[in-house]
Amino acid sequence: MKISQYFKTSSKPFPSLEIVPPLSGVTRESINSVLDPLMEFSPKYINVTTHRDEFTYERLPEGTFARKVVRSRVSTVAVCASIQERYKVEVVPHIICAGNEAYEIESTLYDLKYLGIRNVMALRGDSLVGEKRFTPTPGGYTYASELVRAIRSFGNGDGEDFCIGVGGYPEKHFEAANLEDDILHMKAKVESGADYIITQMFFDNKVFYDFVAKCRAAGITVPIIPGIKPLSTLRQVRFLPESFSIDIPRELTSQIEEAKEDKQAIYEIGTLWCIAQCKDLLSHGVPAIHFYTMSRTDNIRKVLEECFR
Repeated sequence: MKISQYFKTSSKPFPSLEIVPPLSGVTRESINSVLDPLMEFSPKYINVTTHRDEFTYERLPEGTFARKVVRSRVSTVAVCASIQERYKVEVVPHIICAGNEAYEIESTLYDLKYLGIRNVMALRGDSLVGEKRFTPTPGGYTYASELVRAIRSFGNGDGEDFCIGVGGYPEKHFEAANLEDDILHMKAKVESGADYIITQMFFDNKVFYDFVAKCRAAGITVPIIPGIKPLSTLRQVRFLPESFSIDIPRELTSQIEEAKEDKQAIYEIGTLWCIAQCKDLLSHGVPAIHFYTMSRTDNIRKVLEECFR
């Protein structure tokens, strides 16, 4: 079933999940252990991220260097197939511009169609480590809107092969000059054929509500799904703003500062904050909430118990 149909037909809000493929050499049990405790809450779909290949350089006997591809994780397609087989739930693989030529993306789409997967998340992807700005792959796509257009025209060109999700940034993408320009870029993705938007994580619901209002004012009408992650460690207070260009509210950081180095207290503070966020979002009528698991589930299970039982 296409994700867009869930938004049209579901009688009540529902959760969805996002996981990261395990490292190469790890068995499928690592994914099962993440998802098993959450499946009783009936997530409608599970997103599986994609990470671009990285490179290392090997010194050859004659003294020159050869570039070698490093693939450290199980493929997204393999993980999707495993989840689909075990849980009989819709899977949403991430398709990224970064590191892929157009023919490689097309080949992946054929693999997904063969497996009966009809939902994808279209993203530009990240720059390589050390790059200040994103550099498109020769023969690939520069913008997510181009990728959406290519997926929509895949196959016989009727646009019906895949339901397409895209990313949104309530606090703007770090490369955008301002939020208004960023929303115009997102509108281009929707006009290229995107069916819905899942946002980057945020910790202040007012930021999300303002973002949705600005999107609607700009003429974006597709569902906008809040992406949520419970804060769980002191390190994340420092790491998440730097890595994802997001703010953490002073009220939350103050609570964590008072907990000092008490790891369990910080974990509980983050969980309770997330529960409050989700209850408020549900009271404001969101159709679904998307949870970034980061392959940890104890706190997310507590949130689901409070909000989706």
